[in-house]
Amino acid sequence: MRAGLLAIFSAVATIALVSPSLAADPKPDAIIKTKSIVARVFLDDKIKADAPLAADCLAEGKKWLDKNAADAAAARKQDPQFFKDGGWDFERKYSIRSVVADRYVSVLRDDYMDTHGAHPNSDVNTVLWDKAESKRISIRPFFTETADKGPTMKAMVKAVIASLKTEKRKRDSSETATDEWFKGVEPSLTKIGAVTLAPSTETGKSSGLTFHYPPYAVGPYAEGQYVAFVPWETLKPYLTPEGARIFGGARPKGDAEEQP
Repeated sequence: MRAGLLAIFSAVATIALVSPSLAADPKPDAIIKTKSIVARVFLDDKIKADAPLAADCLAEGKKWLDKNAADAAAARKQDPQFFKDGGWDFERKYSIRSVVADRYVSVLRDDYMDTHGAHPNSDVNTVLWDKAESKRISIRPFFTETADKGPTMKAMVKAVIASLKTEKRKRDSSETATDEWFKGVEPSLTKIGAVTLAPSTETGKSSGLTFHYPPYAVGPYAEGQYVAFVPWETLKPYLTPEGARIFGGARPKGDAEEQP
């Protein structure tokens, strides 16, 4: 009898240790909690270790909190019946995706938004941080030209769409791999998609560019997020000396498996 009780106690203790519902939630780095909304911002530990980057992300995150809190309050005032089961639930997470040449930091910014609609929504965006200059930059320094509809951007778009079509075939979503879904992917830095420097098998290098798309951007909501990978070799003719310096190697197998 005693042995049986010990076994039951041991099993319960094990469940308590591994059950996500019983695990302590991480503490937000910023939070707003009102009758209309609970909204949180989280920074991963690697971002927190870089004070200027952490400050930049947190400042942006707090502006996001304030805006959504104001929107929620206005919505509650206009349609209070939609808040009878509680307020909106918003969450933003900043996480480092790669660090290239010990200088260029790619950050993913993932948003979750529940406004009590048919289903929660999500979004993804990116930050490219220059540690040497302590500021956000674009990928322009890595390419000889990035004009709208120029040769570099046209080559990127062609490679992005090819990658998306391949990913759709993997998901058995070939019926949505049509040009209609890709109209929003335009040959412009501001319209091609949120971009990061992909990690590489070669230390300190990037294997190319990854473009991140939230649900609805290039496919139905049910298909979720998409990531398009463009290997650096495809863009080699358009690289500046700095671009040639930071790109190299191949995309790690694990990276392709981890991205949606």
